[in-house]
Amino acid sequence: MTRETADIPFEADREVPGLIVKFGNYPLHHGGVGAIRTLGRLGVPMYAITEDRYTPAAASRYLRHAFVWPTTGAEDHAQLVEGLVRIAGRIGRPAVLVPTDEEAAVLIAEHQDVLRDCFLFPRVDPLLPNRVASKQGLHELCLEHGIPSPATVSPQSYQEIEEFTEKASFPVVAKNREAFVRRRQPVVNGTTRIATREGLLSLARDWGERPGVILQEYLPREDAEDWIVHAYFDADSTPLALFTGVKVRSWPPHAGMTACAYIVDNPELADLAARFVKQIGFSGIIDLDLRFDRRDSRYKLLDFNPRMGAQFRLFENESAMDVVRAMHLDLTGRAVPEGEQCTGRRYIVENIDLPALLAYRRSGYTTPHAPTRANGTELGWFASDDPLPFLTMVARLVRPGVKHLYQLWRTNRRAARPARAPVPPPCRPAH
Repeated sequence: MTRETADIPFEADREVPGLIVKFGNYPLHHGGVGAIRTLGRLGVPMYAITEDRYTPAAASRYLRHAFVWPTTGAEDHAQLVEGLVRIAGRIGRPAVLVPTDEEAAVLIAEHQDVLRDCFLFPRVDPLLPNRVASKQGLHELCLEHGIPSPATVSPQSYQEIEEFTEKASFPVVAKNREAFVRRRQPVVNGTTRIATREGLLSLARDWGERPGVILQEYLPREDAEDWIVHAYFDADSTPLALFTGVKVRSWPPHAGMTACAYIVDNPELADLAARFVKQIGFSGIIDLDLRFDRRDSRYKLLDFNPRMGAQFRLFENESAMDVVRAMHLDLTGRAVPEGEQCTGRRYIVENIDLPALLAYRRSGYTTPHAPTRANGTELGWFASDDPLPFLTMVARLVRPGVKHLYQLWRTNRRAARPARAPVPPPCRPAH
């Protein structure tokens, strides 16, 4: 459900374009499409970096031009910065940067002195986005500021993993440690639940001499609930738009991308997020994943993404404000209208929610805080005023999508496989 432009009670600066920035090969990204639409509907000229001319983002009616620039995220930083400056020259005027991945957010922050004459973006400590995007760095910040988080270790060798398994309680969770490193030498395909010591050791044999991984305490799904916070903070780390919601389904189940979620009011969680961001001095868009642990009644921070989340269009307030619109308004010197969040609003990502729904029904898992009835639904892909991205997604999904889902399933199955008893050698006949 999309609000008509005539009903939006504010105007954006249509002289300042937006540029969707992404590094890496993930053409089926509904978040980028959502950002193009949300600013494009306000009349903002939109540009995007795409893998080719036939991605869903490139098909949007709200996109003025797609800059075809295939990247892996493993390129030299100077090469990526040079590419952004070259794109700025083609746009011809400063554009608001909207990063859709950690690599882009980190690169923009670390090279802001070079990019500031070409683009508009929130100013922040150049090292901070990399630190919060790093799973190890985030854990250290949580300890420093008293924010609950799962127990975490960062093994530096296979031997340290072996030593960890002697004391650890299983299952555990493995994640790639650093932005950019996950592109060059990925250790796991996203968040991976590992059920046994033998499963961890089996996977770790392929991780190299210095595994770029962290191992986290697993918070049992039967005793936990997944929450998300999306917000935009100004130069003083003051929230101009802040939203809380509960994740109902993800794919892969309980460990992957949001497939279905609802806006749910949670003042305690909103306060925790605002205090933490103020303490560390961050400005810009954030996407936080937290898990409420019923065993000790605490929200534990799992991920801090220093950029817009793929599901950001779930969150809108009564003034039709989302975090991308808030950033564009703020960076162009306009006021960001306040308003209560649209509680009960639902978000569904069509291509991953069906397998997630089937998996959750088999497991019997439910989310107690999820509303019984949705107060409006936003789809990740389909929009009646912009149908081509959905059709392009369907056309591109079949082969690579199935292959990707199979790889995730195989990795998680391997990690969960119980140890097999050794097979004794065959008996030799006595002479």
